[in-house]
Amino acid sequence: MKIFTAGFTKKTAEQFFMMLGASGAARVVDVRLNNVSQLAGFAKKADLQFFLYQICAMDYVHLPELAPTQQMLDRYRKDGRVWEIYQQAFLDLLAARHVETTTPRDLIENGVLLCSEDKPHHCHRRLVAEYLRAHWGEIAIVHLT
Repeated sequence: MKIFTAGFTKKTAEQFFMMLGASGAARVVDVRLNNVSQLAGFAKKADLQFFLYQICAMDYVHLPELAPTQQMLDRYRKDGRVWEIYQQAFLDLLAARHVETTTPRDLIENGVLLCSEDKPHHCHRRLVAEYLRAHWGEIAIVHLT
């Protein structure tokens, strides 16, 4: 199984959609909590779904169960963005939600986990991919940049 990850921040629409199209992925799996109020218009749910289909011939699905809670995000910002604390809280949330058994593998396989962060290093999309790999077994994770 292969999982891609991507963020749209610091990318133009052209860069973003060309990157996705070149990946060979079948769909974008939006793992953002809020997918309608982003500053980049092309990343809002309805626009993103339209552009993905028209430009990349890709499907779109929103899986907010793979996103942090608003309280978790607020705490991360308030606590000075201490990554290790946020990371453990998010991994605990994934475990409590049992995402390894409730998330359909066919939606994740050959999909691009999408959020807004530019790089995967301090982003929950990377944590989701690694968590699923730890529970599902052999998964190649490809971070698109």
